[in-house]
Amino acid sequence: MMPPEQETSINAPINNSPNTNRTESSSIHGEPEGSSSNKVKPSLDIDRNAINIPSQPTTPSTTFSILPQSLKPITLKFEDVSYSITLTNQNKNGCVSGKESKVTRKVLNGVTGIARPGELTAMLGPSGSGKTTLLTALAGRLTGKVTGTITYNGNSDSNCMKRKIGFVSQDDVVYPHLTVLETLTYTALLRLPKTLTREEKVEHAERIITELGLTRCRNSPVGGCMALFRGISGGERKRMSIAQEMLVNPSLLLLDEPTSGLDSTTAQLIVSVLRGLARSGRTVVTTIHQPSSRLYRMFDKVVVLSDGYPIYSGNAGRVMDYLGSVGFVPGFNFVNPADFLLDLANGIVADVKHDDEIEQHNQDQASVKQSLISSYKKNLYPALKEDIQKSNIESSVFASGGTSRRSSDNQWSTGWWEQFRILLKRGLQERRHESFSGLKIFQVLSVSILSGLLWWHSDPSHIQDQVGLLFFFSIFWGFFPLFNAIFAFPLEKPMLTKERSSGMYHLSSYYVARMVGDLPMELVLPTIFVTITYWMGGLKPSLVTFVLTLLIMLFNVLVSQGIGLALGAILMDVKQATTLASVTMLVFLLAGGYYIQKMPSFIAWLKYLSFSHYCYKLLVGVQYSENEVYECQQGLRCRVRDFPAIKCLELDDTMWGDVAALAVMFVGFRIVAYLALRMGQPKRQKT
Repeated sequence: MMPPEQETSINAPINNSPNTNRTESSSIHGEPEGSSSNKVKPSLDIDRNAINIPSQPTTPSTTFSILPQSLKPITLKFEDVSYSITLTNQNKNGCVSGKESKVTRKVLNGVTGIARPGELTAMLGPSGSGKTTLLTALAGRLTGKVTGTITYNGNSDSNCMKRKIGFVSQDDVVYPHLTVLETLTYTALLRLPKTLTREEKVEHAERIITELGLTRCRNSPVGGCMALFRGISGGERKRMSIAQEMLVNPSLLLLDEPTSGLDSTTAQLIVSVLRGLARSGRTVVTTIHQPSSRLYRMFDKVVVLSDGYPIYSGNAGRVMDYLGSVGFVPGFNFVNPADFLLDLANGIVADVKHDDEIEQHNQDQASVKQSLISSYKKNLYPALKEDIQKSNIESSVFASGGTSRRSSDNQWSTGWWEQFRILLKRGLQERRHESFSGLKIFQVLSVSILSGLLWWHSDPSHIQDQVGLLFFFSIFWGFFPLFNAIFAFPLEKPMLTKERSSGMYHLSSYYVARMVGDLPMELVLPTIFVTITYWMGGLKPSLVTFVLTLLIMLFNVLVSQGIGLALGAILMDVKQATTLASVTMLVFLLAGGYYIQKMPSFIAWLKYLSFSHYCYKLLVGVQYSENEVYECQQGLRCRVRDFPAIKCLELDDTMWGDVAALAVMFVGFRIVAYLALRMGQPKRQKT
């Protein structure tokens, strides 16, 4: 078992850290004293007693102390981790497409390492070397089969630890219209334990904002690429993403290239924050692209990858000595170790003095990489395996005492109804900008006024004109909400995946909150549209008929929206869903009963699948009663329902069958959308 002080406090500094006595020479490497051929025996320089958290710290650190017993130190170990993907190649012969061939590519190949509490571990390597894939695998969020062993305090099940693991992706997944304070407050309300009051959760969010230097932009909208405005800066957005994970005080924090796109000063600030988080008892692992010498000096350990193969894994301060011991020494006195490592990982030795006096220009990149991989397997890999085996013995004692806490770790932080309430409020606050945008309001108003002018006070005896207006109602408010709803789940998929992977809420609470939140926003515009066009178009001047027409249109909007949600959830691709929706709506349009009054019997069943057909029938049914007549000829009155365009609809007296059909579609399409979301959730990796 860990000391009680280590579990109940996260303010304690880490003494004797691996980085404490590091000098400037770890970042700007000079020639070893003495002969340039001087070789150092490879060593990982691992001290298992380096992490020492005193019960009474003398130096205060960061003050993430509102959560009692929140820190459960995690030792992350990964042994021989490998991962492959299958690529499909299309072989073409001139203009004739050949057979598809499947090629398996090894993304990771036998990566081994260990990261302990109090350490900041960096993963280095050129683009495409597998850094992000390895980090995602360590977070338990990689789909597919991962071979090897990944353990958290000796436990290989990442689901048991997912609420203790923070994961910050390279792309900041945020709601652009929420402010920094609102974003962190909603995250705190969803992720912090139910034992805390709302005031305590908000206070904790405020404290995190202060600790990470976000006070200046706390009331600014986040913005980003998904919005039409810039919002906060890139560095502030990255710190806010880190703050979202720090709200739950994770024991293991994984970050994917947190400094990408930032200037050197902002990048140093981000890494300084990460180093401080590690020093307060957390295990921090990050991938990083081309760090400066100042950033490299802050790392405790580094894992270097080349084409998915490890070429170094161990203490960051000894990497240059190790490379010198295996024959790779810089050609000049001052060099950034990160630049030197990346050159070697790419197989480039232009600035290297090789001890064997081999001409550098005759070495190809493949031979350099193979030499480094072989040296790793010979010199570092056995020491790593030995260190992990010793650590396994220590963690087995901890694991035996931690099994009783796994059930509490897997419990939801908030109840279903609380999740629903918070998600509903957040959804309304975010999507109001989208639903009531100026462009959308202008679109609806312009169409409603134009159609009202085209049908201006239509003559009741002109039945064809009036039923044309009713059919236009059903078609316009079939297309409009359907194509808007298609974008809902594909655009929110990154956010849903991120929050669901962190165990923030039930999928059902999110889905119901989304459906309920859409009601006021989706029904306001059609209400305005029908109110304007109905009275301008000269339809029956009856309040009851108007209200019934409005209710039918709102019901039609909800059914149409359900189809869009289902298509978007099934395909999760906006382009494909839009194409399929266009074809579907075209079929519904033709089978609606307005254009074709007598369909062939072998295809007449299509109209029973068209929600536009049922909506059109209901609109005509409430507009014209059973015994209503019109002047069909001079001095001659005819029953409206005998008009050919209406008679073919075969209207019933009650029309409850049409209402029931729309109700089945309303419920059915939403169930299909939910099941598609449920089945589309990424499966946990298998190891």
